[in-house]
Amino acid sequence: MSAILIFLAGLLAVIGWWLSRQRLMSKPWLEVGPATAFPQTEAPATHPARIGLGVFIAVVGALFALFIGAYLMRMAYADWQPAPMPQVLWLNTGMLILASVAMHCAVLSAHRGRVDNLRLALLAAGLTSIAFLAGQLLAWQQLADEGYFVTVNPAVSFFYLLTAMHGLHVLGGLVALGRTNIRAWQGGRTARMALSAELCAIYWHALLIVWLVLFVVLMGWAANFIDICRRLLS
Repeated sequence: MSAILIFLAGLLAVIGWWLSRQRLMSKPWLEVGPATAFPQTEAPATHPARIGLGVFIAVVGALFALFIGAYLMRMAYADWQPAPMPQVLWLNTGMLILASVAMHCAVLSAHRGRVDNLRLALLAAGLTSIAFLAGQLLAWQQLADEGYFVTVNPAVSFFYLLTAMHGLHVLGGLVALGRTNIRAWQGGRTARMALSAELCAIYWHALLIVWLVLFVVLMGWAANFIDICRRLLS
């Protein structure tokens, strides 16, 4: 339970810091003097789509925090028997890292007006993300071939649940990425393309962070870290 509270506290701290950077609580009508004397009271330049995406990512982060907290608490029961993790998960992690890097390159290309590089980066991000999903399905297939089905024990059930939830979010992101790819190949406006690329990049970076946390938890490293902390505090 303490792990959930710590994670949620950190998440709320990040959200609070981000919102403070947007100057959403400024009250310019209460200031006295020329407008140029109070630059910190100007209306935030952040696009509403970025704010909406930030709120959505915060909700997704809280959802996975609850899942991870339930995972860690369920481990204390005697029937918890984790399945051997498929080695393909390492390759899948590399694919998602490449997708995140490709999205960052797409943002840079969009701001510099390099349309060809933008198209190539978006295409690379889409292909590596599809490869990630295919690898996750392969991991499921390997577990099933070894007899580790969803109903075998709670540890295996949690593995399918966590990877499925993350995969669904990647699949949803691919829909938005596909639309951005279509706009790039149709020659849309540069400003709109830059915004679309930025939103996709932010979402992909968030998906990568969530997956890295899940990867650490599924591999059992988080449990080992918690055991070490408990021994130090006891």
